[in-house]
Amino acid sequence: MTRSANLGFPRIGARRELKRATEAFWANPRDRSALEHTAADLRAANWATQRDAGVDVVPSNDFSFYDQVLDMTAALGAVPPRFGHAGGPVGIDTYFAMARGTAAAPAMEMTKWFDTNYHYIVPEFHRGQRFEPAGTKAVDEFREAAALGVHTRPVLLGPVTWLRLGKSKEPGFDALELLDDVVAVYGELLARLSDAGADWVQIDEPMLALDLDAAEREAYARAYAALAGTGPAVMLASYFEGLRDNTELAAALPVAGLHVDLIRAPDQLEPVLNAVGRDTVLSLGVVDGRNVWRADLDAALAPVETAVARLGAERVEVAPSCSLLHSPVDLDLETDLDPELKSWMAFAKQKLHEVATLARAAGEGREAVAEQLAAGREAVASRRRSPRIHKPAVAERLAAVTPEDARRASPYEERRAAQRAHLDLPPFPTTTIGSFPQTTEVRQKRAAFRRGDLDRAAYERFLEAATERTVRLQEELGLDVLVHGEFERNDMVEYFGERLDGFAFTRHGWVQSFGSRYVKPPVIFGDVARPAPMTVRWSAYARSLTDKPVKGMLTGPVTILQWSFVRDDVARAEVCRQLALAIRDEVGDLEAAGVRLIQIDEPALREGLPLRRADRDAYLAWAVECFRLASAGVADATQIHTHMCYAEFNDIMPAIAALDADVISIETSRSAMELLDGFVDFEYPNEIGPGVWDIHSPRVPAADEMRRLLEKAVRVLPRERLWVNPDCGLKTRGWPEVEASLAHMVEAARTLRREAAG
Repeated sequence: MTRSANLGFPRIGARRELKRATEAFWANPRDRSALEHTAADLRAANWATQRDAGVDVVPSNDFSFYDQVLDMTAALGAVPPRFGHAGGPVGIDTYFAMARGTAAAPAMEMTKWFDTNYHYIVPEFHRGQRFEPAGTKAVDEFREAAALGVHTRPVLLGPVTWLRLGKSKEPGFDALELLDDVVAVYGELLARLSDAGADWVQIDEPMLALDLDAAEREAYARAYAALAGTGPAVMLASYFEGLRDNTELAAALPVAGLHVDLIRAPDQLEPVLNAVGRDTVLSLGVVDGRNVWRADLDAALAPVETAVARLGAERVEVAPSCSLLHSPVDLDLETDLDPELKSWMAFAKQKLHEVATLARAAGEGREAVAEQLAAGREAVASRRRSPRIHKPAVAERLAAVTPEDARRASPYEERRAAQRAHLDLPPFPTTTIGSFPQTTEVRQKRAAFRRGDLDRAAYERFLEAATERTVRLQEELGLDVLVHGEFERNDMVEYFGERLDGFAFTRHGWVQSFGSRYVKPPVIFGDVARPAPMTVRWSAYARSLTDKPVKGMLTGPVTILQWSFVRDDVARAEVCRQLALAIRDEVGDLEAAGVRLIQIDEPALREGLPLRRADRDAYLAWAVECFRLASAGVADATQIHTHMCYAEFNDIMPAIAALDADVISIETSRSAMELLDGFVDFEYPNEIGPGVWDIHSPRVPAADEMRRLLEKAVRVLPRERLWVNPDCGLKTRGWPEVEASLAHMVEAARTLRREAAG
């Protein structure tokens, strides 16, 4: 029979139980029992949910306290020396220190997981590095599930992908030199899983969906030849793109099964069917693991039936396209969601039922699940015919856009002169990225307002007081460009979505971004338009409180697109252009209100880059166009900022320059200004604010530490084009560390000004 399989399930808990338990442990590290108890309960619930949904192949070791890449790093004993690990098992204190840093040891770098909004902790490599089995997590969780009556397929991140996700600061060193030693430890781990009773293991190698060079191809052949026969049968999983020119390579590896993503690359089915060995089990990812729409079961079943006809039912598995880590947990909790919209959606739990239905249909025939297929068919048809989807006025406005709408009136050098005359800022101007701490009080007041327990007048008085305190604090600290603090905002995307047509919202639709940081993406279901100003009230209020310049804060169209669950009935580029026009309207209203610095954040620009180089130019063309369409309607003296973080920029520098923002702020502190290299090599023409404070770590950096980072920047960039700012917004930090760190940042900038003045 055709089997149903899952590649991974969300570990956060349907009501964010893991977040609360983890943050409680960080507040009181002596109490590990509560954290471990919550984790065990979540794993047990997840296994039961998958089994009860009728999924035949249930994963284990997909749970993580922080990040699955960090889990693999710990399992291999690859702890950077600064954390003082002397070998042997990696304990939870060391594990969290690697992710979050300590007073004495900065955290490991963090960046985006392929083209998702999930962030992973970057492994660190050096010549002569030694690896050892340093944890039993995969074996322990397999046995834990078995004790509960669930026979699982453990999940491991593959050795080639793990090495390629890491970094080394040693010039000329290629991490693939470490492959043989790493694979030897993988072999030991696989043998232990086999001894524990595992008959299959899932090894994730999403690098197979990328452009590979000769060395990487050879690494795959060598690694899997060495692992053959060392443990359970291997289901090799690739996702987020098609195998394309790696099809023959993947099919030739000595593994028992191969998973492919038919959501991102439906056209790869025929080449894969032609390439796989005569005994290989083929896992077909036909349910979208990264979006919230119900599957078109008829369309999803067609490739499954094709594969069954060619290979036989026993050699085909039906699965989501990728791990359901990227999906919210349970649609059943959404009791407040519009019933029609809800009928169009499926979260992780519901996707399991879709997978099981498709597998049963492939094995027993469509008549065995006729009722489920009919219900799915009606849901898809209902969405397609709904009048809520399309707005003729939006289409008419898009059709009227001209190339001139995406161009500033003057080139950067002319704008720069006008802005300097208008703003009169000192050298190394200091600012922040936008948000200030969202304290318990702020969240409670917002919740009370939403419930109706606090009326609008009282809520706005609270927000005004919080904004004024923050403006006064920034003045006292000596910051040069102020922000209003964003206390009215729940999330940098959700806030805007709530004020735009075409968006819907959930109460429990959380997905993990990194660690205990979860996001609740809005759902774009129809055409997007802005019925009224969204931010002008609070930026204008802050401006009225001070003589210093105040920056207006907006989220850019590409980031809103990337960080939402997006409709799949029109091209993403069209949705992005709709968003760009909405943001353009807001930029114009901010400028009219006297706000002459406007930041349009695009941290997701790099995230949206297609994984294959051949597809990138088309994406970058429309992404750049959308940013410029949003930002280009202002006068020369109005300064446009943008912000990007936690991504590699070197391969898209021409596109970043093409945005034509007057100032860009970027994350650089975790990489010790390494990410600045791309801006130097490219000779980036406009102004840059390299982040000097890693706000995702609880440590307070000293002024000298920030000054040293700035001195590195000064050595490679013109000082007159440098800004001074944190890596990212301060929403998740506490007030004492914010005040201390910003004071140190201002001190570092003033030191450089004095040195520059001679």
